[in-house]
Amino acid sequence: MFEKILIANRGEIALRVIRAAREMGIKSVAVHSTADSDAMHVRMADEAICIGPPPGVDSYLSISSIISACEVTGAQAIHPGYGFLSENANFVQIVQDHDITFIGPTAEHIRIMGDKITAKETMKALGVPCVPGSEGGVPDYETAQKVAEEVGYPVIIKATAGGGGRGMKLAKSADELETAFRTARSEGKSVFGNDEVYIEKYLGAPRHIEVQVFGDGKGKAVHLGERDCSLQRRHQKVFEEAPGPSITPELRDKIGKTCADAVARINYIGAGTIEFLYENGEFFFIEMNTRLQVEHPVTEAIFGVDLVREQIRVAGGLSMSFGQDDLDLHGHAIEVRINAEKLPNFSPCPGKITAFHAPGGLGVRMDSALYNGYSIPPYYDSLIGKLIVHGRDRPEALARLKRALGELIVDGIDTTLPLFHALLDEPDIQTGDYDIHWLEHWLETNLGG
Repeated sequence: MFEKILIANRGEIALRVIRAAREMGIKSVAVHSTADSDAMHVRMADEAICIGPPPGVDSYLSISSIISACEVTGAQAIHPGYGFLSENANFVQIVQDHDITFIGPTAEHIRIMGDKITAKETMKALGVPCVPGSEGGVPDYETAQKVAEEVGYPVIIKATAGGGGRGMKLAKSADELETAFRTARSEGKSVFGNDEVYIEKYLGAPRHIEVQVFGDGKGKAVHLGERDCSLQRRHQKVFEEAPGPSITPELRDKIGKTCADAVARINYIGAGTIEFLYENGEFFFIEMNTRLQVEHPVTEAIFGVDLVREQIRVAGGLSMSFGQDDLDLHGHAIEVRINAEKLPNFSPCPGKITAFHAPGGLGVRMDSALYNGYSIPPYYDSLIGKLIVHGRDRPEALARLKRALGELIVDGIDTTLPLFHALLDEPDIQTGDYDIHWLEHWLETNLGG
């Protein structure tokens, strides 16, 4: 097992990895930009090293700086967290070329799943159900017209290299296709350096369901149920829960086994998430994330496992500490993502925290790097905390979430906390009757945006 690992990330996910490593008796190295010199992950790690100025491209995305930090500190492995370089196949290859262990999947698997067309073709071959659409990329508008007519409107045009809602455009009719097609290509080129797009059938009112999988890299894999991540704003998740309110035990076992078998067949190693649109009892694959998810704590809560610890174990050459028969689902968990943003426009709101109090009590977990007096820098993602609750059932989890939100104090900046107070009073949220369009409609009606 490793004696020292470097965390190539910041904020709450860096703290999450540091905590798991410390419980395993492994020393941790925090990297940071000059803007993060006073960050909590820097304070909590066993060692810290500055790798560049504030812009991410010059620090947290600087592969040479991170490799140098490993060599200087003697770290034997790198945990990427999520975001930044976590799904960069080139980074993984360079890490391995320097005889450093990457705590995550292989460069090949990241490369396959990072290209949406290749990922869809791979999953289809492995027996995973996919959304009807084009077979591969769509090279021109004339081809797009033919595909759209075959699939049937509405359709969605997606950038092959897209993610996070970027490079996705909806065409409800033939009149909207050309603009959507050209805009998706242009956005894919400007954001991802790749203008290739593909077309899929646009489902009317699906839910966003994702299945957590974990593999040992040697042909063994398990699934840890599903998460419902349907409450989204501009394709960004806001509220996640597990298990999904609409998923029966029979459906869970069926889709879970399909996903676990698929990743086992390709010798996948580590944590991964297979994402689906779910409508009328059917699952349709949309993408696979080859990393730890922001919402992994809800899965940990209902299964009582530490996914980060398991990532480190498997990367270090140890066997998985559990098999499918060891995984029993208990209760219900919910996570809300708290951002430093000003409502109703969700504009970034960096600044100094004048007061911070995390909620506590049975079944409450707060993953955050905030502290009194901390100044949130303006250079990075606006996520400042994740509040996770666990209860014996969904009503108890909702009641616990409402209580915990009432205890949480974040003063000095604007946050999205008022949004969650309001959502918990909505009957549809209380019953779990929502789809991926619900939150956008609610925001337009209630916040005007």
